[in-house]
Amino acid sequence: MTDQIGATPIDTRQSERKVILASSLGTVFEWYDFYLYGLLATVISAQFFSGVNETTGFIFALAAFAAGFAVRPFGAIFFGRIGDLVGRKNTFLVTMGLMGASTFLVGVLPSYASIGVAAPILLVVLRLLQGLALGGEYGGAATYVAEHAPEGKRGLFTSFIQTTATLGLFAALGVVITIRTLIGEAAFADWGWRIPFLISIILLGVSLWIRMQLNESPVFQKMKDEGTTSKAPLTEAFGRWGNLKWVIIALFGAVAGQAVVWYTGQFYALFFLEKTLKVDGATANILIAIALVLGTPFFIFFGWLSDKIGRKPIILAGCALAALTYFPAFQMLTSAANPAMAKAQQNAAVIMAADPDTCAFQFDPIGRNKFESTGCDIIKSTLAKAGASYTAFTRERITGDPARVRIGSRVLAAPDPWRLAEEDRAGAIAAFRVKLEQALADAGYPAKADTNAINKPLVVAILFYLVLLVTMVYGPIAALLVELFPSRIRYTAMSLPYHIGNGWFGGFLPTTAFAMVAATGNIYYGLWYPVVVAVITLVIGLFFLPETFRRKIHD
Repeated sequence: MTDQIGATPIDTRQSERKVILASSLGTVFEWYDFYLYGLLATVISAQFFSGVNETTGFIFALAAFAAGFAVRPFGAIFFGRIGDLVGRKNTFLVTMGLMGASTFLVGVLPSYASIGVAAPILLVVLRLLQGLALGGEYGGAATYVAEHAPEGKRGLFTSFIQTTATLGLFAALGVVITIRTLIGEAAFADWGWRIPFLISIILLGVSLWIRMQLNESPVFQKMKDEGTTSKAPLTEAFGRWGNLKWVIIALFGAVAGQAVVWYTGQFYALFFLEKTLKVDGATANILIAIALVLGTPFFIFFGWLSDKIGRKPIILAGCALAALTYFPAFQMLTSAANPAMAKAQQNAAVIMAADPDTCAFQFDPIGRNKFESTGCDIIKSTLAKAGASYTAFTRERITGDPARVRIGSRVLAAPDPWRLAEEDRAGAIAAFRVKLEQALADAGYPAKADTNAINKPLVVAILFYLVLLVTMVYGPIAALLVELFPSRIRYTAMSLPYHIGNGWFGGFLPTTAFAMVAATGNIYYGLWYPVVVAVITLVIGLFFLPETFRRKIHD
C-alpha cells in the first residue's frame, strides 16, 4: 500500500487489522450512543416530557424521535466537506467527540421537574447533535478503511464497518439490561437510566485514544502531498452533473433499497412482533437477538463475496428477494409467533362498514389521542389496539348510518358520541369497547400471544432470513459507494446518498408503515412501503448502477 512501502507482510497485516479495529470500534461506540435513546425512550419520556401540556408534549416527543434521523444528511454534507478538505482521520475524530459529548450530557441533563420546558428543548438539541455526528461518522470510517484496503479486499475490509450498527445495538442492550438487573427497576427509572449515558465518556476516551494512533488515509495523504485535493467539494460533488448523477443513481439504485431492507429486517420485524402480534417484549427481544447473532457474520461473508463476483448482483438480489418474499415471510411470522391470531383471521374475518366522512386518519405515535369522536374511530382504534386485521367498506354506506363491525357472523353497531348526552358518552363508548373486545375473544383473537404456543425455532428462522437479506444489501454497500466516486470528493459524495437513504427512507420506515396499517386496517399493508422502494432500487440499479468492484481507488 502507498504508506507501507518496504513493510513486511506481517507489518502490513498488523497495520490493516489496526485500521479495521480502530475504525470499527469507534463506529460501534457511536451506534451505541445512538441506540440508547430508542432503548430508553419510555424512561426519557417520563423524565423530560412530564408536565408539558398535551400539544407541546406531542411535538417534543415526535421531534426527539425523528431529529436524529432527519439531520443525518446535513451532517453528511457538513462533515463530508471537511473530510475532503482537511482529511478523513481528523474529521471522524471530531464526529466521535461530538457524539460522545452529546451523549454524556444527556446523562447530566436536568429533568423537566428541575428546569421545566428547557429540559425537552435541550434534549432535542442533543439529539440533533447526535444525528449530525453520525451523519459525518459513517462516511469517514468507510472511506478511511476502503482507502487502506488492498485491491481485491475492499468489500471484505469495509464489511466490518457494516457490522457496527448491530454490535452497537448489542452493546447498548447489554449495558441497559445489566444496570437494570443490578439496581432494580425503581432505581433505574429514578436515576439509574443516566448511567449508560455517563459511562459513554469512558468509551469515548478509549475510542479516541485508539483512533489517534492511526495515520491519515494513504489516498488522501497522496492528494495532499501533490496538491490535488478538492478546494470546493460541495460544488464539485453536487454542482456538476457528471458527479451529481452518480449521487442520484447511488441513492435510488442502491441505498434506498438497502435502507428499507435493513430497517425492515432489524427494526420493523421487532415492532411487528411486539405491537401487532402481541409477543411480550422480553421474548421478542431474545428471539430477534438470536437471529442477529446468527446473521451478523454474513455481513462479512457478503462483503468478501462482493470482492469475487461484484457488489451490484448481491445488493440487487437482496432487494429482489425482499420484494418477492416480505408478504409471505411476515404471514408465516404471524402463524409461528401467534398461531391463535392467524387462525382467527382465517376463520372469523373482521369487516367494518362506515360513512367515510366520519373516519379519521388514525396516526398517533405516542398514544395520546383516544379516537372517540365517531363510531368509525371507536371501532378502528379498538381493533388497532387488539392487533386485529380488518377490511373496511365505506363506499356502500349511507351517510348518517351508524358504523358497524362484523366478526365472523356477529355484527355490532358502534355508538355515535355526538348523538348522546355528554354524561352518557364515556359509559356508552366503554361498554361498546368491552363488547367488541369480547366478540374478538369469542372469535379466537387473543389479547396477547401465548408464549408457550410460539414456534420459537420457526420464528428465529424467519427472523434470520430477514436479517440475511439485510446482510446481502448492507455488507457490500460501503465498498460500492467508496468506489463510485473520485477520491477528491469521495467523503462528501458518498455520505449524502447513504444518509438520505438510511436516515429518511429507512429511519422513517417504522413510522410510515405504522401509518399505512392504521389507515387501512391491514396489518401487512405497511410492507408495501419497503417492497415498492426495493423494486424501484432494483429497476434503477439494473439499468443505471455500474459495477465497481474492479475499480482502482488508490491512483
